[in-house]
Amino acid sequence: MTDTKTQETHAFQAEVSRLLEIVAHSLYSERQVFLRELVSNASDACDKLRFLGQQDAKLIGDDSELRIELAVDKAARTLTVSDNGIGMDKDELVANLGTIARSGTAAFVKAMEESQRKDNPLIGQFGVGFYSAFMVADRVTVDSRKAGTDAAWRWESDGKGSYAVGAGERASRGTSIVLHLKDDAAEFLDEGRLGEIVRRYSDHIAIPIKLGETTLNRASALWMRAKADVTAEQHTEFYRHIAHAFDEPWANLHWRAEGVIEYSALLYVPGSRPFDLFAPERRHGVKLYVRRVFVNEAPEGLVPRYLRFLRGVVDSEDLPLNVSREMLQNNPVIAKIRQGLTGRVLGELEKRAKDDADGYATFWGHFGEAMKEGIFEDAEHGKRVLGLARFRTSTQGDGWASLADYVSRMKPEQDAIYYIAGDDPKAVAASPHLEGFAKRGIEVLLLSDPVDEFWVAQTDAFDGKKFKSVTRGAADLAKFAEAEKKDDAKPDDTPDVAPLLALFRLTLGDTVKDVRASERLAESAVCLVADENDMDIHLERMLRQHKQLKAASKRILEINPAHPLVRALVATVKTDGENAAMQARVGDVAKLLYDQARLVEGDKLEDPADFARRMAAALAAGFPAH
Repeated sequence: MTDTKTQETHAFQAEVSRLLEIVAHSLYSERQVFLRELVSNASDACDKLRFLGQQDAKLIGDDSELRIELAVDKAARTLTVSDNGIGMDKDELVANLGTIARSGTAAFVKAMEESQRKDNPLIGQFGVGFYSAFMVADRVTVDSRKAGTDAAWRWESDGKGSYAVGAGERASRGTSIVLHLKDDAAEFLDEGRLGEIVRRYSDHIAIPIKLGETTLNRASALWMRAKADVTAEQHTEFYRHIAHAFDEPWANLHWRAEGVIEYSALLYVPGSRPFDLFAPERRHGVKLYVRRVFVNEAPEGLVPRYLRFLRGVVDSEDLPLNVSREMLQNNPVIAKIRQGLTGRVLGELEKRAKDDADGYATFWGHFGEAMKEGIFEDAEHGKRVLGLARFRTSTQGDGWASLADYVSRMKPEQDAIYYIAGDDPKAVAASPHLEGFAKRGIEVLLLSDPVDEFWVAQTDAFDGKKFKSVTRGAADLAKFAEAEKKDDAKPDDTPDVAPLLALFRLTLGDTVKDVRASERLAESAVCLVADENDMDIHLERMLRQHKQLKAASKRILEINPAHPLVRALVATVKTDGENAAMQARVGDVAKLLYDQARLVEGDKLEDPADFARRMAAALAAGFPAH
């Protein structure tokens, strides 16, 4: 019996309390998954001990047969899940069972609150599978003793806001989790039912799972079995075990490489996007084994960063069991395996992009933003990744287009792949810079991911066609025929805007680099563009936001000669251009239009009060008092 006087009571981290509340009132139709989660955690603890035992044999000692054990006490209404793995000390119990020390936890809990549906359980995606025990238990007791130590510690909670930690009872290393089952969870006291659950969800676990004298699972490494011998259900359950997830994998790759370098690989592409895909500390989910012995959770260099969504196992025949993290980073065997994994994954994605366009579109929606990092990070495979990329465009609505699709639709006289970049997809699609291109039926890539500016800046061309921003340099649209020519349009209908441009230049001075007539505008009055040799507007804004660039470049103000306001201004300057008061009024409009163009680009106004004054004056001039 634990001495309650020696126990310390702690409040759960806020996110854990909310998570437990969700779990307690969950609508999950398959509560038995709690056993899969606890068995999976026990398997991880055994893997960790086996790895550390290669470096320090004393941690394993005489107890070298790793195992997971289930025990039922019907009189006490308890189910116990035990392992003889690495175990935990007091601080680790508090850290692992009292907090969720993962980036993006708040977003995860919010999504849990919004997704309490039977067909979309999210628990597990953040390594919080332990808390699923409270779906079937009203009290959970954990006794654990860390390998290499003499003290055991106990963690205990009813899942209602706090937990207690104190001295525990365990004669040897490992962890025992005792679930005091709820009244409606009596089915989990039935040994036949437990065996059925283990065989369904945990048959792939490579460590024996015992119930009394009976071993419930095959206890063989799934990745070492013949590909034809692994069922779709076994793949799903192994993926869920290895990824701590509840979704189904979209794709699996299972093969054995033989030759100079020998290894087995079983990789999965998730069916949904992890919440922390872009967390700075995010690593891939491919575990490294050496001859069936776990050696590293997610070794750096095994998988390129842009494929960090992958889950699975790689088992090498050539690495030493005691390989260190430092040795792995520069190991030629790891480099060869990485090359093989990357080629296989990209090949599978290319096949699926061709054979299952809809499924691939869903995949790209989940992971495309990460994949695009490979265009400029992976010198060897960057061109393949570019070919796999999918984009929204100005002509395809909500559909995705590959660059090959885009090139096939290019105008005969078109020699560049046009694109526009920005922060907000809706704002990008509505940009005035697109008007002239739309008028001529020219497709433009709509780029709104932060990574877009970086890959496009470092990518020379695709299929011989260079990339060109529609917000930089001259539009050069005169060579393209208009897709829809208005019947009432006259060849010489465009007014002479030279005097107006001169007045705008005089008024705006060195605020702008130049003022010129625009080919790219059709409906809007003005827009700002970067000079041909200057940085793209969106990229510069991003660099300034991240303090990597101080001063903003001066931009070119383009005006639309066909716009009614511009026509009116041209007429005014032509008839009354020598009048100082009229010049001042036109000058005010020039500043107003310049500020308007900045607002459309998402820039802050330097003097909002002055903008408001000019706007009010312009409106008042349009509605003279009677």
